[in-house]
Amino acid sequence: MLPAYTKNQLALRNGQDRDEIWVAYRGQIYDVSRSRLWRRGNHYEHWAGQDLTAELDKDAPHTANVFDNFPVIGVLLVSKL
Repeated sequence: MLPAYTKNQLALRNGQDRDEIWVAYRGQIYDVSRSRLWRRGNHYEHWAGQDLTAELDKDAPHTANVFDNFPVIGVLLVSKL
């Protein structure tokens, strides 16, 4: 079972505050730290440390399979208010 992280915990892995560079997509958190395209914590208009589901489903020029190249390291906790 994968560990669960909050949006606040994900936000700390933005490539600026720590060495880890993570993004969430469709409830899973991916470690994109080894990608040269995410080295500064952003990839085009997309920023690490956040849930990119809405952005990628709407605007990305590639499919969700792009994340197949990266390890899933956790799941994103969704707050139910």
